[in-house]
Amino acid sequence: QVQLVESGGGLVQAGGSLRLSCAASGRTFSNYAMGWFRQAPGKQREFVAAVNRSGYMTTYADSVKGRFTISRDNAKNTAYLQMNSLKPEDTAVYYCAARPGPGYYRDSDYDYWGRGTQVTVSS
Repeated sequence: QVQLVESGGGLVQAGGSLRLSCAASGRTFSNYAMGWFRQAPGKQREFVAAVNRSGYMTTYADSVKGRFTISRDNAKNTAYLQMNSLKPEDTAVYYCAARPGPGYYRDSDYDYWGRGTQVTVSS
């Protein structure tokens, strides 16, 4: 089992920044690819960003490319999502997820999920 706990969400004005953290425990963190997803009210959960086990390979949804950066620190068992130039449409609950494997993954077939952290962007 892998336990994931997100933090860093909050209320921010449009154009502002937030950094989300995802602290992992339970298994060897560096064995898992990590992803960030989000779900806005009344909408389906959607992919945001993913990173491979080493942190050298990343992929992003088109809607956040150039504004968000995913990273990880395997020594700290933590993944991050740096969010800049935030827009009201980024308002959602943000979830981190983990799955074993060598690549980075845009689909939602992750084995472990956190409970989420709320991000609200005011206009």
